Amino acid sequence: MQELAEAGGRIVKSGSGPELEKWPSRVAAARRSGRVPETKELYGSWCRDGYEIKLVDIPAWRLAVLEPVPVPSRLARPHAVVRAMQNERQPLGLTKPVQGRALRLIQALITAAEAEGHTCSAGQTGFAPPSHRRRRAHPHFTITAQGQPVGFLVLQEQDRTEHVATEKELAEAKKYSWVRIPRFDYTPSERLRFIVSGGQPHRASEWADAPGRPLEEQLAEIAQEVTLRGEAAERRRQDEAEAARQKRIRWEAAMEQARIRYAETYRLRHLETQEAAWRHATRLTEYVSAVRTRVEAMSPGQTRTEAEAWISWAAAAVERLDPLNTPPRLPDVPNPRADDLKPFLGHWSPYGPTY
Repeated sequence: MQELAEAGGRIVKSGSGPELEKWPSRVAAARRSGRVPETKELYGSWCRDGYEIKLVDIPAWRLAVLEPVPVPSRLARPHAVVRAMQNERQPLGLTKPVQGRALRLIQALITAAEAEGHTCSAGQTGFAPPSHRRRRAHPHFTITAQGQPVGFLVLQEQDRTEHVATEKELAEAKKYSWVRIPRFDYTPSERLRFIVSGGQPHRASEWADAPGRPLEEQLAEIAQEVTLRGEAAERRRQDEAEAARQKRIRWEAAMEQARIRYAETYRLRHLETQEAAWRHATRLTEYVSAVRTRVEAMSPGQTRTEAEAWISWAAAAVERLDPLNTPPRLPDVPNPRADDLKPFLGHWSPYGPTY
């Protein structure tokens, strides 16, 4: 324990051979020894580097002292969900001897849930799913905690006994090769089981009557489980909302950077256009100068007059083309369209952070 505490609660035992193989039993012995602090749990598991041993805090919800959930002795004022079950010909598909107790347990659980601010609604209250579908069946009722639906199935346990084959079964099995005599008989017991679905499990997803611990004594844990699943769902929603907010912040920063890069690219292209216009104007100026030299050597007359008129027009046109004849200034950058920003956004979409 001291070594674990000094290592921050985690150590990995490496090596090979019998010495390493003893660590699982040593961890088990340490758990039984009572030396593990009451608020800690000792875990051991194999990992790539050897055998990992961890000493971790027990979650606060497991250390909480739970108030017992009182179960009414009779249903004087049943909840609407319980009334819906009572109106069924065979509530929850249960046999008569256990129906009353099951409904009182449900009444107690719903009362405790609503005291915590949760809401309750009835589901398919008149049937019991077959055993092979019990974990995927529609719930008998649902408690919603902080937006998280938690479904409940209330099932009747079965007692199993050795099947004694009848003479008829033996005769048919002897006559027909496909006939199979069942090994066991199943009869409804008075034990109940609650199966919980929806949300993130904490304590468990099933509670059942056990020797010395009936469901009445476990209702506080079930009620706590509903609350824990609701709190986990709320934390998940908050985390998702925060993640979405952070993603939008990063997207907005990327969009702003894309606009800056777009504007810079636009100015560079404008500069390149000006440079090209200057080179073009320079070449034209040289050409007009060459023409002027040739015209000045011409004899006076109509042809020279027309040539000089052309030179005047050409010189004015070249002057207008030359960007050096106007003071330089930054161009007005047009508002970019979504497609204009795509080359500067990398993996982001210009239409939003969720695209």
